[in-house]
Amino acid sequence: ATVVCDHYGKSLAALIASFQDFQLAEDCLQDAITQAITSWQKTGTPPNPVAWLTLTAQRKAIDHCRRVQVFDAKRSLLISDADTAVEEAEIPDHRLQLIFTCCHPALNLSAQVALTLKTLCGLSTEQIASAYLVQESTMAQRLLRAKKKIRAAGIPYEIPDREHWPQRLKAVQKVVYLIFNEGYRSSSTTKLIHEDLCQEAIFLGKMLATLIPENAE
Repeated sequence: ATVVCDHYGKSLAALIASFQDFQLAEDCLQDAITQAITSWQKTGTPPNPVAWLTLTAQRKAIDHCRRVQVFDAKRSLLISDADTAVEEAEIPDHRLQLIFTCCHPALNLSAQVALTLKTLCGLSTEQIASAYLVQESTMAQRLLRAKKKIRAAGIPYEIPDREHWPQRLKAVQKVVYLIFNEGYRSSSTTKLIHEDLCQEAIFLGKMLATLIPENAE
């Protein structure tokens, strides 16, 4: 179960990019994780756990779409090549692309940041609540409301052009800061410093500085 959780964030990010549907991606990944916990105990962890989880979740999404008779509408999304999108985008890193995408100005700043940390960066609801100094149940409700708003308002899942970066940059910077903060002073009781989170935040921060050198912050 621990091995599966380690790859949750990357798998979910890939699925959201493919499906353009937060809830469908989360539901199918949960089903894939349930299958992985059983399968991997028998066969061992596959060489590429992220690819295994993503492919299994994609298959479950196809089955779901067939059941609700919207398969044709989703087909092009499910078979789209995410690598092509990365090559064509102005933002060269896939993870940073998705952070900019999730920080949509239709949501308030707090919701943008919290949802991005939860969905793409692998932080738990408890960790995000700690960063905002609120109860875990309060943060869970905020995340739920944000996802409902995305669905109800039909907020598009699109990588923004450079001209739209300024609207999202403050939230993106906040995301990077909180990733580092959680790594440097972890809310976990078992480990004070998470080097992987610190390194991820430093990498993202350097890339932001390269992409937007005129921004002092």
